[in-house]
Amino acid sequence: MRIATYNVNGVNGRLPRLLEWLTETQPDVVCLQELKTDDTKFPAKAIGEAGYGAIWHGQRSHHGVAILAKGETPIEVRRGLPGDPTDVATRYLEAEVKGLRVASIYLPNGNPVPSPNYDYKLRWFRRLLAYTEPLSKMASPVVLAGDLNVIPTDFDIYAADLWRDDAVMQEAPREMFRALLDQGWIDTARALHPHDRIYTFWANRFALLRKQGMRLDFVLANAPLAPRVTAVGVDAAFQRREKPSDHAPTWIEIGTPDSADDATVVRA
Repeated sequence: MRIATYNVNGVNGRLPRLLEWLTETQPDVVCLQELKTDDTKFPAKAIGEAGYGAIWHGQRSHHGVAILAKGETPIEVRRGLPGDPTDVATRYLEAEVKGLRVASIYLPNGNPVPSPNYDYKLRWFRRLLAYTEPLSKMASPVVLAGDLNVIPTDFDIYAADLWRDDAVMQEAPREMFRALLDQGWIDTARALHPHDRIYTFWANRFALLRKQGMRLDFVLANAPLAPRVTAVGVDAAFQRREKPSDHAPTWIEIGTPDSADDATVVRA
């Protein structure tokens, strides 16, 4: 089973890219971020015709998250992150799908630093940590997937010194990402490829060609699921097509519960 996350940077504007990626790669579960459309304009019909059921949490021109599943409709568990009833930004959606608990997450960017935007980023991250603590202890498989807007280490960006002032590079979000992993979540890409340069975001086509990327998109697995992860990847080739998102789809492959003994896997 393939589980993917994809910041589409506008689901209607990038719909041709999304549909061709779904058709060509056939992921089983997809978490989308940055829909940039309200609920009434989400392209459910086109996505359905591609063979995917969907739930979504949209907002006009900003934010927005969705979860897609091949051949079925995810069962919604939570819409919106708890902890602040005044926060109406659509950044969190959670569902049961194909025997998994899956969350699609779009963490705030937080620029500039310092600013109210950055303060909001830190508050939101703290709320996420409070919510994911009990989620990480579930005995059943759980996935957190999305654009977390943090670069965990200098190894996760092409030139760290050029981005020191950016919100994604600040020590406080990095500490919170480490706190997330300390709850028991496994950074599947880094666990399976500890020494490889992995990028999921490029500012423009020039940056892509020059391999000037950064890792902003993650698929995190809880301890019961981690031993079943057999592969991870980034579909960077789709960045070379017309009008792509600035993020590439990022995915993991998981086997059945009995497959961990026979595969090269991520160990919790």
